[in-house]
Amino acid sequence: MFLMNRTTGNRVEVLDTVSLFAPYSDKVRGRYHAGEELQDPEDFSKGELQFLSGEPLPACWTDLHYRDE
Repeated sequence: MFLMNRTTGNRVEVLDTVSLFAPYSDKVRGRYHAGEELQDPEDFSKGELQFLSGEPLPACWTDLHYRDE
């Protein structure tokens, strides 16, 4: 799955979708998808990621208490 880093505009290949979908995890393992060589994996904050269309990540992926009143 590919997302975009909102500060740099670079595409990020998500390597661990389980942590992406888990609201208790604030980081996700991925790597930049730029250049000709495969980049080294690193941790990305979910707060700096968004969909390629520019939409933010769903609250159920980022907020552990999204259903609380």
